[in-house]
Amino acid sequence: MNSNEDNEEQSGNPTASKAPSSLSSNRPATGDGMKRALAKQLIEKYYYQLTDGCGNEGCENRCCASSSKFTFRERSRNELAVQAVEMFKGKATLCELQPSKVAKMPEDCEPSPSSSRGMAPLPEVTSATALLLPGPSASMNSLPLTMFRKLSPGSSSSTPEKEALSPVETKFFTEEILVQLIAECKEKNSWSKLVRLIGSTYNNTDSLLLSFRKTKETSVPKERDVDKDTDDKEDSLAGQEKMVIDESKEDTEEDELSIDIPSLRRAYAALMEIQDTPVKGALINALMSLARSVEMDLKHHKVMDRNPHYINIFIIVMEIPFMSSAEFIEGAFPQFCKAMGQLSLHGQARLAKVWSKFGADRLHEMAQALHQLITMRIVQSEARWGGGYYINDDDGITSATKVMKILFYASIYGSDRDSQDSVEEEKSQNEKTLQDMFQLQGAFSNEPKESRQPKEDSLGQELGVSPLDSRLPLIAYEDFVNEILNEYVDLEIDYKYKLENESKFSFMNHCFILTTASKQKCMNFDNRVRMYNERRTSIQQTVLFGIPPTPFLRLRVRRDHLIDDALVALEMTAMDNPQDLKKQLIVEFEGEQGLDEGGVSKEFFQLVIEELFNPDFGMFTYNEDTHFFWFNPTSFENDGQFTLIGIMLGLAIYNNTIVDVHFPPVVYRKLMGKKGMWADLKDIDPTMASSLKQMLEYQKEDFEDVFPQSFRIDYKDVFGSALTHDLKENGANIMVCQENKQEFADLYTDFILNKGIEKQFHAFKRGFHMVTNESPLRILFLPEEIELLICGSKQFDFHELEEATDYDGGFTVDSTTIKHFWEVVHSFSDEQKRKLVQFTTGTDRVPVGGLSKLKLIIARNGPDSDRLPTAHTCFNVLLLPDYSSKEKLNERLLKAINYSKGFGML
Repeated sequence: MNSNEDNEEQSGNPTASKAPSSLSSNRPATGDGMKRALAKQLIEKYYYQLTDGCGNEGCENRCCASSSKFTFRERSRNELAVQAVEMFKGKATLCELQPSKVAKMPEDCEPSPSSSRGMAPLPEVTSATALLLPGPSASMNSLPLTMFRKLSPGSSSSTPEKEALSPVETKFFTEEILVQLIAECKEKNSWSKLVRLIGSTYNNTDSLLLSFRKTKETSVPKERDVDKDTDDKEDSLAGQEKMVIDESKEDTEEDELSIDIPSLRRAYAALMEIQDTPVKGALINALMSLARSVEMDLKHHKVMDRNPHYINIFIIVMEIPFMSSAEFIEGAFPQFCKAMGQLSLHGQARLAKVWSKFGADRLHEMAQALHQLITMRIVQSEARWGGGYYINDDDGITSATKVMKILFYASIYGSDRDSQDSVEEEKSQNEKTLQDMFQLQGAFSNEPKESRQPKEDSLGQELGVSPLDSRLPLIAYEDFVNEILNEYVDLEIDYKYKLENESKFSFMNHCFILTTASKQKCMNFDNRVRMYNERRTSIQQTVLFGIPPTPFLRLRVRRDHLIDDALVALEMTAMDNPQDLKKQLIVEFEGEQGLDEGGVSKEFFQLVIEELFNPDFGMFTYNEDTHFFWFNPTSFENDGQFTLIGIMLGLAIYNNTIVDVHFPPVVYRKLMGKKGMWADLKDIDPTMASSLKQMLEYQKEDFEDVFPQSFRIDYKDVFGSALTHDLKENGANIMVCQENKQEFADLYTDFILNKGIEKQFHAFKRGFHMVTNESPLRILFLPEEIELLICGSKQFDFHELEEATDYDGGFTVDSTTIKHFWEVVHSFSDEQKRKLVQFTTGTDRVPVGGLSKLKLIIARNGPDSDRLPTAHTCFNVLLLPDYSSKEKLNERLLKAINYSKGFGML
């Protein structure tokens, strides 16, 4: 026996999820696969007979735990395992399970293929053993409804045989049946009946389909008198039976939940109050058998189409309170998740709708259990990852991720989402942007290529929702991220699996579980593939048609005409051959030598952004309170200038370059196809947002005296001239009052965030999508993550940078100069640290994932001297002389980073 089973025994929580290892290690060798399988089954039967018993209280078998003459009552489970092998060798007596009469199936519950397929009617057996058949063979077809009765030992009609037909042998559970059964077992101080019935019910699909169903009177008394007259109990259960059946006939609405969830949870709570019983083990073992049946039903039979209540099985099982326990995670949970992974798209959507009604706390508990399953399987198999076996190939991990995807969309579906009218309007505007982009691309291009738009998630489409539709889902988006998985998943292999479509599992299709850094790496793989494809296409055209090769997007610009040169070059590229924007960017400054390995492009981006965002340029306004730029609705610049900025931001993402722009978060939501809403106004104009909030909250009768405002608003252009705009027709003559103040706030917000800048933002968005329209950007990232991709992080954790830095040229981590360097750097102010990052990398922004992603290299640049440090920004290399003292290093380094512009960076 292994240590896990020893622990289970010591904890008083033994499980029967699988037979002990000694059962198989000591079995006789027959050399025949079939005989070995039969031998194993017999040994397991002996073992369960010794541990759980047959359930017949009148059993006379001394080798059965149900017998009052049980010989091995004081033995441990390890010793019972050895005894099971000995009993098999000696051909000891097994409690015989005999067949029973065949009863007609309740009409409301269609039998599932796994339980009724190929089952022949069984002859009659004694009532004491009729319902103790374990496994799927105990079909509902063999269960007469007369067996759903409670006969107390004190009843005049009670006999030993009829007594065995108490709820312990019933083939479905209700809260009342379970509570009565627990009370009966507790009174007799024997849990054998409960354990056996748990196993026989939870391993049978038909039994679960009848369990915990709603009735016409769904309220169940919290307190019951278990000593009531027997006839009353019989009538109560019979009536409940009938209501279950009647209700299931009436319940024809597909999305209507037919399970009494409060009753189910109370029943589980009562079950969890039992201490030191093997109920958990019986349940785990039954669910492993159930999972196999469910998987077969879903994979080979369209049970969800024939029986809409089949979804009840998943709901009942996922409500089990101890899903997070180690025994459940190691045993039944992976198998059941695998079965759930076979749900059709329609079935997943139905389950998501049901779960969306359960509330944030319950969904969070289920998500945490799935996280624990994923994490445990990753850690337990740590040595296996790589070398041909990847996380994507582990059924337990991938199945749990598929189930988490249903939870992810349930969290969105059940939250406050954007209205359907708003979503339809946004969809129409997005289509218009794509049409305008294609028209511009095809204006001068002879053969514009058809855009390969990334596919939306199929489950989201089935539900009609998107992560962009909800700002506050029931579970925060970051709570779906599994950090451990991101450490071990091979994203290059994952991207390869994604390209193989449905044949392989890819986390890119379940990106909610990935960190922003992991998703960025996935997108970079996709961008590189597109760059290589464009390069290959260019070479093919050269070979076939003699066209001059253009494998790169090459921009040649003058520093003193930077905007004009960039605008002309990119605009001509967009009109002539827009696919060239998908090529790798190479920038050349006229009159300057240098090979662009990334550093020159970084400088180009930064210079263009600085000039275009200069308030004197008039394209944007700057808010001193928020430190954000916003589109100037009265700008005199043509659409081309705004299109250029959009292209620049798209190229920055496409070429994995961080730029220093200061847009409010709503810009990134609008780039992803959403409208600006009331919640976004505070980032644009906090003063106006505060005033509107006061107006909306003011409830007194003197409203019009306090807020003398019409539906005509005033604003100023870049020159300070006063302008007006009517928010609705004849707005100047319509005063704001208590009845229409919400309308005024909505119209004002819509004007500031959407309609007032529609022309400028449309051009900007069009330029952005010229570069990113075929990228998985919109599928992978949330709007706040887009901001990180473009602008980087603002967290300067130099301890992370120190741990990730490599050394060259004679320096090591133990070199005195290196130790002095980090002591100096850690003492810098935030502004000095920002300048150091700018000096070594060409940008002062921190990449997604933190400074550890910079991969800084510090190389020894000769012995001690008065030279300043220099840097190769293309490769993040800092060239540092071997200074003789920390003071000298500090002085030389500060001078270099403070006066580095145009000097010291190569």
